[in-house]
Amino acid sequence: MARLHAGTSGWAYPSWKPEFYPAKLAQTKFLPYYSTQLNAVEVNFTFRQLLKETTAQKWIGETPAHFRFSVKAHQVITHIKRLKNTDEFLQRFLGNIEPLARAEKLAPVLFQLPPNMKADSKLLEDFLQSLSRGVPAAFEFRHESWFTDEIFDLLKTHNRALCVAETEERVTPDVITADFCYYRYRKPTYIPEERRAMVDRIHEHLGQHRDVYAYFKHEETPQGAIYAVEVLKQVTGEI
Repeated sequence: MARLHAGTSGWAYPSWKPEFYPAKLAQTKFLPYYSTQLNAVEVNFTFRQLLKETTAQKWIGETPAHFRFSVKAHQVITHIKRLKNTDEFLQRFLGNIEPLARAEKLAPVLFQLPPNMKADSKLLEDFLQSLSRGVPAAFEFRHESWFTDEIFDLLKTHNRALCVAETEERVTPDVITADFCYYRYRKPTYIPEERRAMVDRIHEHLGQHRDVYAYFKHEETPQGAIYAVEVLKQVTGEI
């Protein structure tokens, strides 16, 4: 049965008190509490550092069985090597998130490319072939040259999701390229009509047996978390 996994990009924000976290909740208890309200999170710190086994096991122990972690691919892969000659470091990165996969808590890995990186279909195809099919993955392209049928077809061939990212500057085309969908809602505010449109689109995907991963922007205010809770409840009635 297809499922919505909704959350934010991070959880360690004391400024979310008291609107999201209880006023007296210790920061060490944030993740366990977060996982009672939402069923997924996107981890961004893996962009700059490799995940430690002890950290992964702590997260696994603090969250229920249905909870999922998306992780952002390390900058060495996407920004320094820019998908070229990444095999050795890619395997190291994937090895570090393997505990999440073994615990069945790994959601798609997000490969977010630099804004100045233009489309290169051969480069992408080579990288996709090097990426194990057992690792779910989404690709966020931030240069408009990537938004072509050739690129979409490559993603479809390898069952990799086009990350649909909404910012104030750019909106990715909402094209389905995998048997799951990945959304990043990055605008600071969404009016009720926009949130209803999200819910309608998510229902459409679920009705077609596609899991949906949807992450709202992490901010110093709790608004993204509140949006995520609202959307999750409207779609599922529960977490």
